[in-house]
Amino acid sequence: MASIEQAIFRRSELLLGGDAMSQMAAKRVIIFGVGGVGSWCAESLIRSGIRQLTIVDSDRVCITNINRQLMATTKTVGKVKVEVLRERLLTINPQAEITALQKIFNEETAESFDIGSYDYIIDAIDSLKDKALLILMATQTNACFISSMGAALKLDPTRIKVAEFWKVKGDPLARALRKRFKRDGQYPKRKFQCVYSDELLQNKGVNATCGTEQCMCPKAQNGPGDPSLLNHEWCSSKAQINGTLAHITAIFGFMLAGIVVQHAIANPDA
Repeated sequence: MASIEQAIFRRSELLLGGDAMSQMAAKRVIIFGVGGVGSWCAESLIRSGIRQLTIVDSDRVCITNINRQLMATTKTVGKVKVEVLRERLLTINPQAEITALQKIFNEETAESFDIGSYDYIIDAIDSLKDKALLILMATQTNACFISSMGAALKLDPTRIKVAEFWKVKGDPLARALRKRFKRDGQYPKRKFQCVYSDELLQNKGVNATCGTEQCMCPKAQNGPGDPSLLNHEWCSSKAQINGTLAHITAIFGFMLAGIVVQHAIANPDA
């Protein structure tokens, strides 16, 4: 009798073959940031046969995450993002080894992640400073490194594409990163692929803020009718908050996952 895991991936094995599935199961992947992009990437990887996954994010689910983040619902507001996502991923494949780290990647914590021990490093970080640091460190490892550029202010899914970092055009985040590298005289040690879109729209609505430096959504104990869900609309200390949509962030995440799957199959010994 086939195991549950064999049954789960029967259709995948039909397409890819048993050897490819074994190759993916042996790969170690880490995702930094499991928001609108990273959460969908994580789900796609687990559904594709990746069994060893580490997810990193310091945030809790906020009500404004619900429009685009996989694990964000009215029942998970206030809960730790990586813990909620881990629970969901384990319902997909109970045999997966998923490590959830409620941590932020920055200068103080960077060395603690031992990123050189992974086969794939996926960057879905929003912070420019921390993103730049991860790029510099990840490109010094032997891991396959992939980065997501900005997914906000996009509407057209047909304009999402993949390019080498220095060839990304029309993306403000890539432009800001290149400017930072040039300013500091520090550059990525090697080339790496990015998912991006050259579309750039403007916010049409008015930004609403909660009036505090850092909003933390309270834990919702009473379900969707709990008025505490509306106590804090924006859970961010960002200087500017831009509009985002689920189909765009999900496609970004799926493309990141697709790059990992293709690379894992093509490079079994990498």
